[in-house]
Amino acid sequence: MISIKEERINSQDGIKLIEELSCTLEKITGNSGKGSFDYNDMLNTRSIFVIARDDNKAVGCGAFREITDDVAEIKRMYASEKNRGIGKMILLQLENREKEFGYLKVILETRKCNNNAIRFYLSNRYKIIDNYGKDKEMLQAVCFEKVLNEMQ
Repeated sequence: MISIKEERINSQDGIKLIEELSCTLEKITGNSGKGSFDYNDMLNTRSIFVIARDDNKAVGCGAFREITDDVAEIKRMYASEKNRGIGKMILLQLENREKEFGYLKVILETRKCNNNAIRFYLSNRYKIIDNYGKDKEMLQAVCFEKVLNEMQ
């Protein structure tokens, strides 16, 4: 059975999952994504990191960080086993916690060549938006948002 809990990103399993994600992204996009994530963001009291476990084995992770009082950004989404619904469970957990923190909207960025991620976010009712932040001018990036009060 899959369980998802908030944990320290610098735990042994957190570090292992982040490294697996970075290697996967490097293969898919040619970029590990390490440069767009700051571990210090997880020190903010309105940011969290979660690990999904299957019988205590770490099988996925995800995080969000505060952008503004009303906006959170999803970071470091990863499921080591595909097509088991782990990613969706992680995403739902993050969205529920974002609502508890009072965020109204969540945003994220991925790469246009990451077709699985694009399908995943679209299937979870995220909408494509104009690029933002440091990816504003990056042609390879695609950005998404979801208004949290529209969740059902």
